[in-house]
This record gives sequence, structure tokens and C-alpha cells, in this order.
Amino acid sequence: MLLLTCPNCGLTVEETELSPGGQAHISRAGPEADDAAVEAYLFHRKNPKGVHFERWRHAYGCGKWFHAARCTVTLEVFGTYSAQVAEPPQEILDAIRARRPDWSPNS
Repeated sequence: MLLLTCPNCGLTVEETELSPGGQAHISRAGPEADDAAVEAYLFHRKNPKGVHFERWRHAYGCGKWFHAARCTVTLEVFGTYSAQVAEPPQEILDAIRARRPDWSPNS
């Protein structure tokens, strides 16, 4: 069971109260984008075995979006944080490196 803490309202909830939103921190294709950019946005995503940054919506709670850093193998959660940031906060990166010393953001 995946448990995530919504950083907006502070509740720790099961994933059944949340709606997944896919990979976090990606550039979304706008209305002026060409076909190649739309294709890349829709179909070319990372699907790592290990640390992954995801978007979640607290659907049955406050209704707000947030990001989570977790391991796709063990479901270990390294932290959650606001969706209004362009990259993971340093404390999240530090938490990942503390548990996975060999991890790098480019892996």
C-alpha cells in the first residue's frame, strides 16, 4: 500500500484517495508545438526502475496537486512537496541521497 502525505493539507492518505498525474518536472507541449513536440510529450516518458518523481492530486481531500519522490521498486517514499516548483527541493534530493548514495538525478 502506498501512503503519501499531501503537503497542502498535511493528511497522510492511501493512494486510493489520490489521482496519479504521471511524471513530474516535464515540459508540456503548448498549443504552438509541432507534431514532434506533442509526440514527445505524450509518449516519450521515463519509466525508471528506482527513484521517480511523480504528480499526484489529493482527489478525495483538498483537491490540490503535489509532487512525490518515491522508489518504483520498493514504494519507499522520500518525500512530497508542492507542485508549484520547477525542480525537487534540496531536502528531497538529500533524503534520496541519504538512502541511495549511488543515485544521481540523471540516472
